Amino acid sequence: MNIAITAASGQLGTAIVKALLAITPKENVIALARTPDNARHLGVEVRPGDYNDAQQLEQSLQSIDVLLLVSGMDAPDKRIGQHRNVINAAKKAGVQKIVYTSVQGAEENTAFSPVIQSNRQTEQDVRDSGLDWVIGRNGIYIEPDIEYIDSYKKLGVIANCANDGKCGYTTRDELGYAYAKMLTQNKHNGQTYNLHGDPLTQYQLADYLNLAFNTELIYSPMTVEEYQQDRVAELGDFIGTVIAGIYQGILEGKANNPSHFLQAADRAHIGWDRYFSDLKSSHN
Repeated sequence: MNIAITAASGQLGTAIVKALLAITPKENVIALARTPDNARHLGVEVRPGDYNDAQQLEQSLQSIDVLLLVSGMDAPDKRIGQHRNVINAAKKAGVQKIVYTSVQGAEENTAFSPVIQSNRQTEQDVRDSGLDWVIGRNGIYIEPDIEYIDSYKKLGVIANCANDGKCGYTTRDELGYAYAKMLTQNKHNGQTYNLHGDPLTQYQLADYLNLAFNTELIYSPMTVEEYQQDRVAELGDFIGTVIAGIYQGILEGKANNPSHFLQAADRAHIGWDRYFSDLKSSHN
């Protein structure tokens, strides 16, 4: 069974390829990338995979049985058509199953909602494809908070608009593990899974970061408007507004959903006590 991963040079795609290689012969794993050279380090066959090039996609998906479609990074209105290019190319090339990496979040009334809506449309397109399918709705990655630790240290606080809303965080490695199972096991066909670990508040996140990095961070809530202004000032209008929308969704409980990680992965998601203890050990 040949399995192809789109956007394989990205962080999530790379994690999924690595997890697949633990359970699948490398000659059966094919990486697709818009810039193939960026995926050479994965040690598998690499083919071109530009979401805007339908003909190229159909060519690259020849001999593929199962396809992982990683959600694109373009503007929400462009993504739907790009994802349809991949789905249609898969059908023409004889692919039998599509697994799609979707996302959790508020479907309306936040600046992140257009992204969620575009993902929901692709979910529907995948279900309507006539192929076998599985959909994963990813929780929010915890890695950006880890990578931001030096900035948190300088500020002494974690400040955003999530307040005491709970967020179903996950890690790319955990997602990689789950998607490898979803790609290789037929029992998941026709399922839509929320993929995340135990939900955390920002107050709990601050405590865990303090445990791992010997810091004394506190969490300081902001209003949605204050946080949006803060993010736009640092990251620009588009990204800043979207990030504020993500945290508004957390505030409103839209990132606190039942998790199906156990069903998807055949094991529980890593616990945060262990994750942050391991992080502490690796930094000492």
